[in-house]
Amino acid sequence: MEYIKLLRPKDWAKNMFLFIPVFFGGVFGDVTILLHVFYGFIAFSCIASSIYIINDYRDREDDRKHPVKCKRPIASGAVKPASALLICGLLILLGFGIAWWIRDKFLFVLAIYFLINLAYSLGLKAISILDIMILAMGFVLRIKAGSVISYVPLSEWIVIMVFLLAVFMAIGKRRDDVLLKLSSGTDMRKSIKSYNLDLLNTLLALVSAVIIVAYLMYTMSPETIGKLGTYRLYYTTIFVMAGLMRYLQIIYVSSDSGSPTKILYKDRFIQITLLLWVASFVTILYIKDVKIFK
Repeated sequence: MEYIKLLRPKDWAKNMFLFIPVFFGGVFGDVTILLHVFYGFIAFSCIASSIYIINDYRDREDDRKHPVKCKRPIASGAVKPASALLICGLLILLGFGIAWWIRDKFLFVLAIYFLINLAYSLGLKAISILDIMILAMGFVLRIKAGSVISYVPLSEWIVIMVFLLAVFMAIGKRRDDVLLKLSSGTDMRKSIKSYNLDLLNTLLALVSAVIIVAYLMYTMSPETIGKLGTYRLYYTTIFVMAGLMRYLQIIYVSSDSGSPTKILYKDRFIQITLLLWVASFVTILYIKDVKIFK
């Protein structure tokens, strides 16, 4: 069980971003494309888990001071460092092997993701602002990987929105780290010294507003309307706004923004909002020829 926890399978949900180009590209019904992207999902999950292990190995002493991270397999002593590094090596071989089998361009994107996150784990995460930008770049590389595998070109609006959403979530995580610092008196990560609540609250408000504007501009852009054959996508903005408002409520009222993935798994409001957004998008995009939409 501890070896499974070492891989952080719950965080593999982030790799679902590989399917975004397929979904927005209107080819979600192509089983062959979906299967190839699924293989890419497995490869990305292997490489992401290898990065998690490297990060946990290097941060094991600091993690022991954290109220939640102290339970991680390496920090708690449940998994020996040598065993963890061996598993890490096997995951890297498996991930890049699958990527090479899928497509050489996907292998290139995955290699960039690995190198950037390796640099992050080895020291770049100690640099404030840059740590947030690198986390956001990881999500952009995920959708780029999905685009390369599926041969579906990415809209610049999709790239912008994914980047902004990832920045938003990363800021929320940093705010949670600042709250932990204020309550415990201990810096949970080196970059926290350069953050405070006023700065992070301002950044959250700024980025959330830009996300909504960017989404509206995407749904109403002539390029999107021409490519997808409908102008009604702006209806789905209500669910984007509701999801952001709920996340802000969790951050400011519940003070629980440490893990966006954990929130996704546990918060019913966000889960229902996400399902309604997907359902509305699918209805408008894939069933637009029904009479009610004419």
